[in-house]
Amino acid sequence: QVQLVESGGGLVQAGGSLRLSCAASGSLFSGTAMGWYRQAPGKQRELVAFIGRNNIGGVTTTYAASVKGRFTISDDKDKNTVYLQMTGLKPEDTAIYYCKIDAYWGQGTQVTVSS
Repeated sequence: QVQLVESGGGLVQAGGSLRLSCAASGSLFSGTAMGWYRQAPGKQRELVAFIGRNNIGGVTTTYAASVKGRFTISDDKDKNTVYLQMTGLKPEDTAIYYCKIDAYWGQGTQVTVSS
């Protein structure tokens, strides 16, 4: 069974930065589709950033328009960890952030941006 543990959330002022981490453990982990999602109160969960890896080393990254240029997704295969570096944070980025690796979800970490 695969478990995902997220960390790095917190309270930050507008314009600040945070780095979220999502560490995966367990067996049968391929790590070919990794993403960060967020859900704000009263809103649906939305994709923030995504990394897809194919079996010949190709990598694809995708970002929501609202975070492009401010957020960066990356991963460390040796550590089975995916990261989300967030800069230029805005109050509208306030949400619970979830990582998803293959079919598995993390428990979520709260990010709050004050104005």
